[in-house]
Formats: sequence, C-alpha cells, structure tokens
Amino acid sequence: MFTTLRKRGCGVDVPKISFRKNFEDRSARVAGQGMTSKTASAHPSEIIHIKPSKGLVDIDFKAMWQFRDLLLAFAERDIRLRYRQTVLGGIWVILQPLMSALIFAVVFGFIAKMPSQGVPYFLIAFAGMMGWTLFQGNITRVTPSLIGNGPLIRKVYFPRLLAPLGVVPSVLLDFAVSMAVMVVLLLVYRVTPNWGLLVFPLCVLIVLMLSLGMGLIGASLSVKYRDIQHIVPFATQLFMYASPVGYSISAVPERIRPYYMLNPLAEPIDMIRWSILGIGKPDFFYLGYSFLVSAAILWLGLVVFRSCEREFADVI
Repeated sequence: MFTTLRKRGCGVDVPKISFRKNFEDRSARVAGQGMTSKTASAHPSEIIHIKPSKGLVDIDFKAMWQFRDLLLAFAERDIRLRYRQTVLGGIWVILQPLMSALIFAVVFGFIAKMPSQGVPYFLIAFAGMMGWTLFQGNITRVTPSLIGNGPLIRKVYFPRLLAPLGVVPSVLLDFAVSMAVMVVLLLVYRVTPNWGLLVFPLCVLIVLMLSLGMGLIGASLSVKYRDIQHIVPFATQLFMYASPVGYSISAVPERIRPYYMLNPLAEPIDMIRWSILGIGKPDFFYLGYSFLVSAAILWLGLVVFRSCEREFADVI
C-alpha cells in the first residue's frame, strides 16, 4: 500500500510499513524454510510413513526446534506491541506492581494492622506481588494467544504450541524487572536475604508450570468458546484474594489453614516472600504438594491442547 506526498508539484511514493504484515511475512518465510529443508532432505525413493500420534501428550520437539526462529519472532512481537503507543511505555512494568503493593500495604499494614515481624509492610506486599504478577501475566497472555494469531494459524503450518509459548519470554522479562526493583528496595530498606534464596528458583518454576498449564487449557477452550477470554481475567482476580499476596499465610486462622493450603499457589508465593525477606514459616511439605499439582495441571494442559489442536485452523 502506498501513499502519495505532493510538494511543489512533485509526487513521491512512500511505502506504509505494517508491522503485522511484516510479522506474518516473516513467520511465513520461517515456516516455509522449515518445510523446505525438511522436504529437501528426503530422498526421492524414501517412503514416508504417516502415523497417528501415540500417547496423550506427543510433542514434536524436533519440529519445534526447526521453528525456533518463529518462537523468537512471537516473543519479539509480544514485547514490542505490549506497550506500543503508550505514554509511559515500559515504565508500566515497574508502576503496576509498585502501586498494587502500596495499596496492599495501606489496607493490610496500616488499616488491618497485620503483623510484619519488623519488616516494612511495603516489602511484604511487593514480594507477594512478584509471584502473583508472574502467575497472572502468564495465564492472561497465554489464554488469548491462539485467537490473536488466528490469521497466521489459518494460513501457515507451524507447531501450534509455539503460539502460547511465545508470550512466556515477555512475562519473564517483566518478572526480571520486578526482581531488579526488589533489589533496589532491599538496598533502600537495608534488608539482607538469607540462604532461603536457594528455594526461590523452585518457587518460580512452580508458578510458571501452574500458570502455563491453566493458560493452555484456557487457550484451547477459547478457540471454540470465546467466553473463556472474559472468564479468565475475572477468575484470576478472585483467585488473588484466595492467595497470600498482600499477607502471609501465618495470618490465616489455624482452623481453616488446611483448606487454605489446598490452593497450589499459596505456598510458592509465601515461600518467595520468605526466601527474600525471611518472614513467615516455610512448609516444604506443601511446597512439594504445590509442585506435584502444578506438574499435573501442566500435563493436563498439554493433553487438552493436543486433543483440540487439529480443530484450531478450522474453528478459529
């Protein structure tokens, strides 16, 4: 598409650059290269047997590796478009958890007078928001990923699992920025972490598995049932109040704590807070429970995704 600029009677043709069109062209080239290289490597006399997939979860890692450039393209596009045409841009990554932590600090620390064990309540709330924003960001971006890439899914073949996986790097980038802000806050408030930081990567892994599994289920169902896109943000908002984001698990009454700990997100978020600030009491039994539940939900998400994958191009 061209637009004509006329100045002093002269016409100049200037092309309009469409980022979406460039992305689709780039994706098509990557997919075409993957299929061309795969076809060229086959000998003319070679017999190719097409067999149905075996097992509930049969992921073609070889094909995903061949299309790894497309995964990077998805991640690059998601990072570029998220804060495009915004006044503050990437500063929102810092402002959102800071403002949420400030609200929690006022509500739970100043009004409700929750115990803080000598640690500024703003740090307690921000540490909880780190784990929650990782969970919320992953599930809310993975769920609409297939619908957002609908035109590409209808036109080009590529491993469909790359579409939801392509948003994970941007979520991890936001989490890395939150970690950098936490380091600055620790220096400002002169709080020194202890050996509990060794558990921090495991807690992050549990949150990632849980959110990715739930996101894959939501993405698979939202292709056919568009109501899922409206249900997921509302459900995650309710889920936040059932998780120790603005308070520690120690504030939960003893009589209902066993039921509260059935939430697989409860212990990882509280352990993230404990690993950084050293407040609360770690419970490795419930951390193991959260790991097993998160792994099961991730496996279930892959099963649902693979079972619905054949209908994506037709229904979307």
